[in-house]
Amino acid sequence: MAAAAMVAAAGGSDFSDLREIKKQLLSVAERSRERGLQHSGKWAAELAFALDPLPLSELPPPPVLTEEDARDLDAYTLAKSYFDLKEYDRAAYFLQGCKSQKAYFLYMYSRYLSGEKKKDDETVDSLGPLEKGQVKNEALRELRVELSKKHKAQELDGFGLYLYGVVLRKLDLVKEAIDVFVEAAHVLPLHWGAWLELCNLITDKEMLKFLSLPDTWMKEFFLAHIYTELQLIEEALQKYQSLIDAGFSKSTYIISQIAVAYHNIRDIDKALSIFNELRKQDPYRIENMDTFSNLLYVRGMKPELSYLAHNLCEIDKYRVETCCVIGAWTLMGHEYMEMKNTSAAIQAYRHAIEVNKRDYRAWYGLGQTYEILKMPFYCLYYYRRAHQLRPNDSRMLVALGECYEKLNQLVEAKKCYWRAYAVGDVEKMALVKLAKLHEQLNESEQAAQCYIKYIHDIYSCGEVVEHLEVSTAFRYLAQYYFKCKLWDEASACAQKCCAFNDTREEGKALLRQILQLRNQGETSSTDVAAPFFLPASLSANNTPTRRVSPLNLSSVTP
Repeated sequence: MAAAAMVAAAGGSDFSDLREIKKQLLSVAERSRERGLQHSGKWAAELAFALDPLPLSELPPPPVLTEEDARDLDAYTLAKSYFDLKEYDRAAYFLQGCKSQKAYFLYMYSRYLSGEKKKDDETVDSLGPLEKGQVKNEALRELRVELSKKHKAQELDGFGLYLYGVVLRKLDLVKEAIDVFVEAAHVLPLHWGAWLELCNLITDKEMLKFLSLPDTWMKEFFLAHIYTELQLIEEALQKYQSLIDAGFSKSTYIISQIAVAYHNIRDIDKALSIFNELRKQDPYRIENMDTFSNLLYVRGMKPELSYLAHNLCEIDKYRVETCCVIGAWTLMGHEYMEMKNTSAAIQAYRHAIEVNKRDYRAWYGLGQTYEILKMPFYCLYYYRRAHQLRPNDSRMLVALGECYEKLNQLVEAKKCYWRAYAVGDVEKMALVKLAKLHEQLNESEQAAQCYIKYIHDIYSCGEVVEHLEVSTAFRYLAQYYFKCKLWDEASACAQKCCAFNDTREEGKALLRQILQLRNQGETSSTDVAAPFFLPASLSANNTPTRRVSPLNLSSVTP
């Protein structure tokens, strides 16, 4: 009866009655906690806290007990006390034979969590990273059989459907899991856990289009979240802004999601500003602090990063986010890579993906590992996955381009390098690699244009880069202009070559040749238009210095 009332109340995506929405959130928060779904309860409670308090007369009434609830009350109360102490087998034992929906859910959920706990214990006891991936939750298959029977008999409520979907997902039955989570969202649209599980299974916008979702205000939160996960940041920010305008401006959840969205489009200053504000509002918050730490790392804010790590350790040393700030599986993979232990690195990265399949750094790390193993088809697959998660990250595109180059798919390689330049090349390497490709294909004019763009970019933005690549660009351009008989341009580039050790002698030799030809009466060609003029601000003393080279493991973390 309570579930049916909540389904009816949640219908429609209208935010006009925020008092009613708060009632719904308080009610589902309590029902989630009764079933041990702490994260769903916390999400609903945090969202309710962002809305104005309700007067006593409008507080939601306690759920109505059925005859089955009354019969199971003693067993449920005892078992829930064991469940809260993580004595899952003990809780399940006393719930055997219970018929009420609440007690049955706790019985099945206790068995599921017991299997997960045993799996985690075995993982800790396993001898090495290669064994960890082989540990399974042995309870899953039995749970699937029992829940499947209940599902076919239409005896599962919204929470039961959610648990059935989780079991299916854990067994890698993705299509079935999606269908069940959609059903759970229809039956109990206020339960955030089902929506969140659905988010984790949707891999692109096309999949999203084909979902038959309930018309409820919760759908707006789901869409904002999935847009963020799918890197559709503009759409996500629009959704979150509409939720703020609807009355959720105090929601720390929405504020954190907006910060994550800006992080994903590499608007580092904006993301840092929002995270700092979030820390003031909720100083003991741990969620998303791993993302915040990434931003501090990128900005080189080591004192702030150190303070954050110490602060999170004081709050909860063993939370996943805390471990991410001070280390974690992805960074373990990097360490194994440094030690040339590729098998352990692969297993560490794969474990990171199990924890968070949208951790692009782990996919990227796997690509690098297989690159070291000289397995280009494998590294192409993993770099593609990283690129799908970070479509506008130039590092993924450059890595893809290098992979295509090794596979002699030069057209695809050129596309990747050009795209990396177009989205904003972080390491200033895409144009150089593209130019060298054009050189290999004897496309001298295109190579020259790439080197020209590269030099202009380097000097105009004041970046510091490898000497070698700048000197390489000037050497090629000097030779290109010399062949075109553009003596002034060739001379200017040759003079720049003299500023670098590796090209100094070639630059001097070319200057002598140009002087000799001019003395012999050779004039500059007027048939070829010079596509480049060296900026006057570039003096021989304006020599850039070293920058991080591409695919350096230390630069994998954004």
